[in-house]
Amino acid sequence: MSDRGKIRRSAVISTFGPGAVVDFRSAGGAVSAVVAGLDEWEGRASGSFGASCLRVHEPRLERALNVSHFVIPPVAAESNVEENRPETRPIPAVRFPQYLQCPRCNRIAPVGKWRDEPGKIYRYCPKCTHESPGGKKVFVYPVRFIMACENGHLDEFPWDDWVEHKSDCNYKQGGFLKLESKYPGISGLILSCPECGVYRSMDGIFSAGKMQKHRCRGKRPWLSGVDEVCDRTPRVIQRGASNIYFPVTGSALSIPPWSDRLQQALGYYWRPILDTEPSNREFFIKNILHRELAPILRDLQLTPDDLVTIINQRVKRYSGDEILDLRGAEYRQFTSGVDNECNGDHEFEIRNEEVPEFLEPYFARIVRAVRLREIRALKGFTRVLPPGGDINDTNIAPISLEKKDWLPAIEVRGEGIFLEINAEPLRTWERNTEVMDRANSINRGWQDEWQSRYQKGTPFSITPRFLLAHTFSHALMRQLTLECGYSGASLNERLYIRDETPEMCGVLIYTATSDSDGTLGGLQRQGTTERIARTIAGAIRSMEWCSSDPLCIEGMTAARESHSKAACHACCLAPETSCEHFNKFLDRGVLVGTPENPDIGFFTSLLRED
Repeated sequence: MSDRGKIRRSAVISTFGPGAVVDFRSAGGAVSAVVAGLDEWEGRASGSFGASCLRVHEPRLERALNVSHFVIPPVAAESNVEENRPETRPIPAVRFPQYLQCPRCNRIAPVGKWRDEPGKIYRYCPKCTHESPGGKKVFVYPVRFIMACENGHLDEFPWDDWVEHKSDCNYKQGGFLKLESKYPGISGLILSCPECGVYRSMDGIFSAGKMQKHRCRGKRPWLSGVDEVCDRTPRVIQRGASNIYFPVTGSALSIPPWSDRLQQALGYYWRPILDTEPSNREFFIKNILHRELAPILRDLQLTPDDLVTIINQRVKRYSGDEILDLRGAEYRQFTSGVDNECNGDHEFEIRNEEVPEFLEPYFARIVRAVRLREIRALKGFTRVLPPGGDINDTNIAPISLEKKDWLPAIEVRGEGIFLEINAEPLRTWERNTEVMDRANSINRGWQDEWQSRYQKGTPFSITPRFLLAHTFSHALMRQLTLECGYSGASLNERLYIRDETPEMCGVLIYTATSDSDGTLGGLQRQGTTERIARTIAGAIRSMEWCSSDPLCIEGMTAARESHSKAACHACCLAPETSCEHFNKFLDRGVLVGTPENPDIGFFTSLLRED
């Protein structure tokens, strides 16, 4: 956001994407804004992002999200010379909320009522500034409360409607009000009108009943103020609340054959190749593309005929339905049993490790991911409630007025450890009646909530193997942070779970960040046979007891909306950026059992061997 505020590139794809509210300071004054949509990113130069140096490619994810390419968010220009370049174009933002409050006199009013200075985005109170020693500016700051609905809309709190002015009040339309904290709590926060003298406590603003009369106006300030009709009842949310913005992202690992140098070189030309008629493709490759890619083709020792054959094979593969199974293709790579030593030619490098003897009843395969490349793309977002995990969910709020042929994304590289859970013991264990009951009780609550929200079935079901893989993933991440020194937020989970044929049950714990935490090599080295044995044993032992027991193991500390059983911050929960499901669907009871029935734990026998 230029000199008016700075955010990291990775944050644009997660916490502060289009539609998110960002707080920053400008010359000492607090400013709050909502990040503008992709239409404003392009400005008048529509399509300019497609030809910029910020363009990145991942064919499998492009096909899944139906775009031609991805764009890395631009960075702020360091000089006037760089300002007109696409890669240094600042991301625009729109001031929100419009209502501001003076910290000294407690008055609140729309932004136009306060004093400003040319070229500055802060506002200050002229009355309090005049009265302050030396005329020091008293900056006003954004109000605490805003309105949001589950369709992603964002609106101002109805201050004038809430205070209920007298009929002859001159301040009924956007005049100065006063918001004072006279007593503890929200009930002691009093909104009053200096003109007509009416006042009202803010108690009840978070109650759906008291806000029932305020229908959502369909406001979308991040999309040039283009509103839409909405039938939802909005909720009052504090401006900095975590549930005001949940990004909906799609991600894919670069795997063979899409991870080699040739495919990276084809990136810019991949769409023209697909758009070329099959009868003309060979001419295009031999007479145009071969000359453009001459240096890399010499390095790879590929002739024009070789290039035609390779491209035709990949076009056929790209056009098939199999490529849409992103996780399935990655799972097959990890479980192939073949080491992929790339020597710098691929973005995907794995090493298979021997499974320790005492872990063979639980794990079929352990793989060190020495080198990984991941593309994470922002598709949209939700408010109030997190997304359900389906990238095709219709309730996702848009980040542009019309669908673009590109999406913002980040390209990250890292390393990790993949573990495949042994299929035969797993099938026996997940048929246990009590295990099935625990999973079914969670699944019923999950289905009921989803049905009430969207009037349709859930995008996936919570099964015993889902609970097992997800909870084990969290246990392993917590143990790795202790043994490797990585911060909890620098580790991510990637779950491979499928009950129907072809079955999957595996987890990838990996680092994929834009800083040094992603490529130090310490995590994948922890996957060697000797080290991973101690790590897994420690992870399972740490799940046996929790400082919140017996309340935790009885499921009394888990938040109702998390649809978890035995899980809390003291044992299972991870940073939300690390978890694919926002710390939902966890139960350490399926790992180590319960006091009443320890045998339902998949790893109970491992504990008895110690």
